[in-house]
Amino acid sequence: MGYGCHQKTQTEVASRMLAVPSLPSTHRSNLLVVPWPVQRTSSYLLPLLLLLLLHAWRGSCHPQCLDYKPPFEPHRPLVFCKEYSKFGCCDLEQDEEVSTRFYTVMDFFDYSGFTACGKFIRSILCQECSPYAAHLFDAEDANTPMRVLPGLCRDYCSDYWHQCRYTLSLALEVLGGTARAQGLVGSPAQITNLTLGLEEDRGAFCDFLELKDKQYCYPNVLSNAELNANLGSVREDSEGCLELCLQEVANGLRNPVAMIHANDGSHRFFVAEQLGYVWVYLANGSRVDRPFLNLTQAVLTSPWAGDERGFLCIALHPSFTTVRKAYVYYSVSVKKQEKIRVSEFTLSTHDVNQLDHASERTILEVAEPASNHNGGQLLFGEDGFLYIFIGDGGRAGDPFGKFGNSQNKSTHLGKALRIDVNDNDDGAPYSIPPDNPFLAEPNAMPEIYAYGVRNMWRCSVDRGDTATGRGRGRLFCGDVGQNKYEEVDLVVKGGNYGWRAKEGFSCYDRKLCKNSTLDDILPIFAYPHKLGKSVTGGYIYRGCQMPNLNGLYIFGDFMSGRLMSLKENTTTGEWHYNEICMGKDQTCRFPKLINSYYKYIISFAEDEAGELYFLATGTPSASARAGVIYKITDPSKRAPPGKCSIKPSPVKVKGKLVHFHPKEEFVINKKPTTTAAPTTTTRKTTTTTRKTTTATRKATTTTRKATTTAATPTMAQRTMTRKTATAARNTTTTRATPIAQITMATTTGRRPTVAAIRPSDRPTTRPSVKANGRKAPTTSLGVASSHRPGYRSTTLTPTSSPSSTIVHYTRSRYPLASPPPSPSRPVRPTPTTSRPRRPTANTTLSRAQLEKLLLAEKQATAGEGNQVHKTPTGDTGAGGRARTYNRGTGGRRLRAGSVRLVSADGLMDRGRVEVFIRGEWGSVCDDLFNSKAAAVVCRQMGFSAALAVKKRAALGGAGDAVRILLDDVECRGNEGSLLECKRSKVGKHNCSHQEDVGVVCGYDTGEE
Repeated sequence: MGYGCHQKTQTEVASRMLAVPSLPSTHRSNLLVVPWPVQRTSSYLLPLLLLLLLHAWRGSCHPQCLDYKPPFEPHRPLVFCKEYSKFGCCDLEQDEEVSTRFYTVMDFFDYSGFTACGKFIRSILCQECSPYAAHLFDAEDANTPMRVLPGLCRDYCSDYWHQCRYTLSLALEVLGGTARAQGLVGSPAQITNLTLGLEEDRGAFCDFLELKDKQYCYPNVLSNAELNANLGSVREDSEGCLELCLQEVANGLRNPVAMIHANDGSHRFFVAEQLGYVWVYLANGSRVDRPFLNLTQAVLTSPWAGDERGFLCIALHPSFTTVRKAYVYYSVSVKKQEKIRVSEFTLSTHDVNQLDHASERTILEVAEPASNHNGGQLLFGEDGFLYIFIGDGGRAGDPFGKFGNSQNKSTHLGKALRIDVNDNDDGAPYSIPPDNPFLAEPNAMPEIYAYGVRNMWRCSVDRGDTATGRGRGRLFCGDVGQNKYEEVDLVVKGGNYGWRAKEGFSCYDRKLCKNSTLDDILPIFAYPHKLGKSVTGGYIYRGCQMPNLNGLYIFGDFMSGRLMSLKENTTTGEWHYNEICMGKDQTCRFPKLINSYYKYIISFAEDEAGELYFLATGTPSASARAGVIYKITDPSKRAPPGKCSIKPSPVKVKGKLVHFHPKEEFVINKKPTTTAAPTTTTRKTTTTTRKTTTATRKATTTTRKATTTAATPTMAQRTMTRKTATAARNTTTTRATPIAQITMATTTGRRPTVAAIRPSDRPTTRPSVKANGRKAPTTSLGVASSHRPGYRSTTLTPTSSPSSTIVHYTRSRYPLASPPPSPSRPVRPTPTTSRPRRPTANTTLSRAQLEKLLLAEKQATAGEGNQVHKTPTGDTGAGGRARTYNRGTGGRRLRAGSVRLVSADGLMDRGRVEVFIRGEWGSVCDDLFNSKAAAVVCRQMGFSAALAVKKRAALGGAGDAVRILLDDVECRGNEGSLLECKRSKVGKHNCSHQEDVGVVCGYDTGEE
């Protein structure tokens, strides 16, 4: 059942007064309110001022966490936010962070305040762990500002205001300390200014906190049975179609027919094209420019659409790291006779990403009477033997002989074969496994494992349930039908799968069908041609990232483009069918996800970690570069953070890497007015031809309907003016430490100086106001002391400097002798209505500047994987690419992409290249690094020329404490920094510090 969306009204937009950049999950504890300067203003003017800052924004409604990912089930139950132990957005570590923040806030309270307000503070803070956290915090879109506190329902907000209204500013102050230490703007003094009007006016208070969508606001979202009925399960549309999403992994392929992995820890995958090429893709998505195998001169195929001949499959030996052999299946013409050839190749001795082309050894050849029904599957079973699946020889109805090839055990056609290729270096290319089922049958081919198959296209071996091992070793195949039915078979030793007597569950040759000796095995599933006319077998999902899909057999149809699934009832053994359709835009509104694909589904695959993919094309021709690889993704639930992390072993690459650039438009970047949601239930086929002049692709409704221009930001999206960045830098001049940072600024006629509080500067008291609300004595600096009922009484101990006033607060935990009650324990509320007098402050940052800064900071922290589709912060450099900023030592701001030369001799013009990214310095690998890249570095260092590039750590290698941040850097020479060059993803590399690059900089001849 779909979740309802809503249009945010101007009133709700106005309520999003305090907005902060969206932070990754690792910084969610640092959410900080960032207000603009507001003088003591009448409450009725407050909404009007807020409307000037934010524009109306359409939200999307689906379970999502603040890190822009789906919710999950924690490894261990949560202790503090217990209501989200089964499904939410926090693991135990994050739960502890929320608990720490709660007790930090509650340190300001005495017993009565704790009992009255603890339940409100706890509930509000725990919404970070809600499966609807992104919606409650307006964080579903990284391109919009995010709330610092979750959206509340109006009634709940009124109760909060009546009983604990003054906790708002305290909560914001505590939440703000660590975030300011991360370089964000804002101060408690600014918070004070803004909350002056809010805490006295219930209407303004709840306009600020309220979420207008009554279904999704807290606490209604927890009690909405419709929303939470199937929370965490795979979403289904009204017709029961499972809604999944996709991620584009590779493109520009010519009929990609197979994708495999080496199971060697490298997490590489190998993609075969029908033309005869096999390519290596590294774990970071880059492709090695040299083919793993090139058989284009030997492979028999044509550019005709639908030609079934060609390079059809590849399999690596299960012990590839030691045996180093690969097996291929392709069409070949020998003396004008078309044949199927299965060959063995050995890995090159000098390149782990290339086979030795001279090592080909023919394992098996089978003559083909026709050009179709070539089969084309190779795989190794759990028993270590090689399985070969060959078609029935072609034409229609298997017309060969009395019973056809498939029922004739004296031929290899129409069979599943099993052979032993182990230990074959000094003898025959293969041997026969001793338990093959027909060894004792006269005239039967000894290689036959099963028979009665028509044209099995794509088979897979079940890895088995990761917990129980159930299903391990099962062999699934899709068998292409004749006129009426397509089928999925569970292949077993000695099985007869019925062709040509049967097609699916029905009789095809009625005479053979009535033969009592047929003893055929029925398929686990068959479907009529109104659903599709050419099955493509798939895989049982056994990966880690999508626990909902475990045990689901996912397959498709080449002709209709339909994605389908089967789920076994382990009690009855029956298989239940569900169609798979693409989730609507709100369902797939996550970074990097798409919800459309090319129609012609050629093959399925799984990577080394067990994640599932399919290979499709828009033009079924061996010469058309219209092939794309898609990763299947469940947006409803993910694995807990850290559970599925992998560390690919390094791979030495010879040659160049071709970096992957997605061509699809991400759902998160789509404009609602131009996006049509794909469907797989109603298909109106038009054309699958790519029109390059308009950069659009028109296909069936399962194919892409969005433009295929690269999903990169426009110049306006990517650029933030230098003026705005300068204003942001001028707001704070000193980085604060993460502990107890509460600051105020005095008005001096110049921009304020925001000073930091060191832990040693903490005073022992807090400002106070008399309980009757009358003005309390002020300090020598004119700052009023204050007290609120329910708060700890403290006194002010200020220090001052010519340009700033620093106010220090110290908090202590409630006495252990009288521990506070549990926040979840029912207590009688004690209203806290006295209003303390709070200091005011000014700032030079304008509302327009602040709005731009908030949006840019939020987009910059959304993660590198999104930055190409979000607006980065900072000023623009060469090529219009924006630069992000951070702080260096001594408070100096550093741009992301800044470089330095590290020299053991202290020389300024030469040394190891180190680059500053994400708050740390790291080295750069010398792979592909040339004089143009060196010129970029030297120009950043103030030199006009690069005199030399030093590789292999010639100018010194970094120690283990320094990370390698960049690899495969290729520059044109006019970039503003190395980050603007072609490169691998930050932190992804296949090198060591022995390959750290260095440069020698200088000046052109004739320069002064």
